[in-house]
Amino acid sequence: MFRIFNLYIPAKATLELLIDILISVLSFGLATWTVYLISSGTQSFAYWAGQGIYPMLLYTALTVTLYTALGVYRIDAENSLRDLLGRTSVAYAFTFFPVYLFTLAFTEAGSSFRALAFAYLFQMGFLVFIRYILLRQSVLSGMRRRILIVGNGREAQTLSRQIAENHHTAYSVIGFYPTETAEQNAIQLTSPVFSADIPLEQVALEQKIDEIVVAVKEHRGGVLPIRQLLECRILGTPVHSLPTFYERLKGEVPLESMKASWLIYGGGFTQGQMRAAAKRLFDMVSAMLLLCCLWPIMLLTALLIKLEDGGPVFFQQERVGRFGKTFYCIKFRSMRTDAEKDGIARWASANDQRITRVGAFIRKARIDELPQLINVLRGEMSMVGPRPERPAFVEMLERDIPFYAIRHSVKPGVTGWAQVRYAYGASVEDAKRKLQFDLYYVKNHSIFLDFFILFETVRVVVFGEGAR
Repeated sequence: MFRIFNLYIPAKATLELLIDILISVLSFGLATWTVYLISSGTQSFAYWAGQGIYPMLLYTALTVTLYTALGVYRIDAENSLRDLLGRTSVAYAFTFFPVYLFTLAFTEAGSSFRALAFAYLFQMGFLVFIRYILLRQSVLSGMRRRILIVGNGREAQTLSRQIAENHHTAYSVIGFYPTETAEQNAIQLTSPVFSADIPLEQVALEQKIDEIVVAVKEHRGGVLPIRQLLECRILGTPVHSLPTFYERLKGEVPLESMKASWLIYGGGFTQGQMRAAAKRLFDMVSAMLLLCCLWPIMLLTALLIKLEDGGPVFFQQERVGRFGKTFYCIKFRSMRTDAEKDGIARWASANDQRITRVGAFIRKARIDELPQLINVLRGEMSMVGPRPERPAFVEMLERDIPFYAIRHSVKPGVTGWAQVRYAYGASVEDAKRKLQFDLYYVKNHSIFLDFFILFETVRVVVFGEGAR
């Protein structure tokens, strides 16, 4: 797994991306050759190949970019064959016309429509054979990192289950090195528990361990084999704490294993004038570009809202921003005008009766959030960050959830890491889970991560994931 600008990129996803670049180039090249073979002979293949290099580059660039945006390389999910072909077909649909129009406008290569049609057929065939059969069944299975978990309690059990459920092609739990009492040994573990009489470094060498993860809640009282962990580290085996490994595994920071000392002494949480200036420039440019591109959709939405019930188009609601300062967040109105006539703040729920017919659609498509681009231009919000909550909810959540106020150290965002990683939250438990993603973003935020989250937002909008 690689770390690029504080974002962990799995080796699996990197390999898949490189393979997809090769598949796209190969598919387009074979499609060009096929069109030449079935053509009437008026077209020279050398001429086609010379002119076709530019559409090929555009086709490849758009393909892998849209694959990324549509979640083909998602860190937290294993795509089924049906899901893989569905997402790649959507990417092809968005790629077809830009490449076709580019070919007509800037080259003299003919038969571009047929070439793109054949390119799709070759692309799907190679994806099934190379990506899904050969790559997944052979190469990826050999790239698994061999993990040894120090601990045999509930934290170790939970970590093992999380690895098995979400990253079985990236990691393999070889076993557990015991640290807990006999009472804890009664916990059912899926991998063997090595004897504590065998030195930890010997287990690591004999089992060819790639990484060690310390999954113990309480580190005091001589629970951990500190000298043996140090020996493993000196011998070259990386040793990770549970919060650090969870960052890489799931892109979140687990609250139950997090301590104030880890926040104080650990890396991340970097602020500064240069970073703030770069983020502000990114916000201004992206907000203005989106407003220029999406104003027809916003105008049509305003008209439909007005026609449905004659009520106001926009809805302004007090939200908590950076450093706890409140502001009024602007949204398209998606609920009835009397939705909270009793003055009590409520989370939206599934099949909420307060939502209008137009509101149901614009919430599903995330169109109701577009007026928040004005909040971005005002400097009250950022394009990417933790979602702003209402003061009543913040007061309750800060009382019930430790470290909740940390999310207010950055500006709230129109979209965020929690929004692309977790479904809509409508309870304290949901808020706890989303906070784990928000803490990851606050700890690791960068312009590169912001770009990545915007790409992921495209997937969420296109497939309607997590909306209410």
